[in-house]
Amino acid sequence: MCQISFTSNINFMKTAKILFFVLIAGISAPGCVSKKKLNEANTALDAHKNLLSRCEERSRDLEAQILELNRKLEMADGTIRKSSDDVVAAAARVKALEDQILVLKNSQSTLLEQLNTASVINKTGAESIKRSLDAIAQQSQYIKELTKTMQYKDSVNLALALNLKRSLSDFNDKDVAIEVKKGVVYISLSDNMLFKTASATINPAADRVLGKIASILNDQKDLDILVEGHTDNVPIANECLNDNWDLSAKRATAVVRALQSKYNVDPARMTAGGRSEYVPRSSNSSAAGRAENRRTEIIVLPKLEQFFKLLEAPNAPK
Repeated sequence: MCQISFTSNINFMKTAKILFFVLIAGISAPGCVSKKKLNEANTALDAHKNLLSRCEERSRDLEAQILELNRKLEMADGTIRKSSDDVVAAAARVKALEDQILVLKNSQSTLLEQLNTASVINKTGAESIKRSLDAIAQQSQYIKELTKTMQYKDSVNLALALNLKRSLSDFNDKDVAIEVKKGVVYISLSDNMLFKTASATINPAADRVLGKIASILNDQKDLDILVEGHTDNVPIANECLNDNWDLSAKRATAVVRALQSKYNVDPARMTAGGRSEYVPRSSNSSAAGRAENRRTEIIVLPKLEQFFKLLEAPNAPK
């Protein structure tokens, strides 16, 4: 802290005091002194007293000013120190703000990258969702068409079964059975009505039932016909037949041949197959069960190529 010095004023006062005492000593010294000189000395003394008084008053004023200046200097020093501290604090805040700005810039860059990535993902996801919705729409349309087709087929099967039952109502139910199962029409004919025991030759009495069946089948040209021969489990072997496989296949072939040659059923629509004893309807442990198992089934079903064409339709789901 700066202090203002008043040393020169103090020295001046000391000099004035010395002169004052010298004058006093001169006046008091023994010897004769003229009145004139005494008056001059007194005048000088009074002048010096006045000067001393003014100097002391001036000295006090100066000391007061010095004290005031020192106080102001102390206040200025405090202000300067505070300002310096404020500058340091401000610099620290600026540095912190710069660090925050840097962090924000880095965060902004990261967010921009994430947004770009999210945009790509969202675009890909949107395309995937659109493809899925398109596939669902196609599948829904396909299901509607398939359902419509199946409903139509079921209606045709029901109508066919009703026509067959009406046409064959005068035959014994044990000899002729008609049912719709697994989406197709089954016409089951007993071997007693069609064949003699262990024979694949059709009885003349069976012509009437085959004729009625053929008439209805010829009205449904968009349906295929599968003829299956079935036997019981009693072994058979003679000069014409090797086993039940042979018997079941020959009986199915005989029915197909009769439908083609006698009733003009298109042979391209028909298939003959032997199932031997391996698809029984009842147990072979009784005579009644074995009789029920010995049968020929005419199965009316949709054309396979139409069915596969439906599965491969443009609107079918991939």
